[in-house]
Amino acid sequence: MDRTHEPTLKVKRLHPDAVLPSAAHEGDSGLDLSSIEGGMLYPGTRRMFRTGLSIQLPENYEGQIRPRSGLFGKYGVSCHFGTIDNGYSGEICVLLFNIDEKPFEVKPGMRIAQLVLSWIIPAVVTEVLDIQENGRGTQGFGSSGL
Repeated sequence: MDRTHEPTLKVKRLHPDAVLPSAAHEGDSGLDLSSIEGGMLYPGTRRMFRTGLSIQLPENYEGQIRPRSGLFGKYGVSCHFGTIDNGYSGEICVLLFNIDEKPFEVKPGMRIAQLVLSWIIPAVVTEVLDIQENGRGTQGFGSSGL
């Protein structure tokens, strides 16, 4: 595979137990993020977990924090979808929440979320007096049925 056009994600360990982000399989879009701390996540609660990492995103990229499907599918634990803006250089933290009926224990080193890089397409905001109809109009939530 030609890697000359792949963006470089610079990662700094802020804690000696921090695990560098990595893809589970060749070609995966997400890089797994691991917690450096443990703790219980009780039903119906949320808690922030530290990764012990800071990153420098490539120019014109953002970072997206996304859930790990297996964690949610098996245990009812997910994370808040988050955006890491290009200029942010602080520690990456992940907000987990538990919708299951059982407590869930997060252990140090556990993979808790994914980091996906996404190219930023800047938008020019222009105020207008009217928005052109496209056939759908104001039909929103639930308009396409089940």
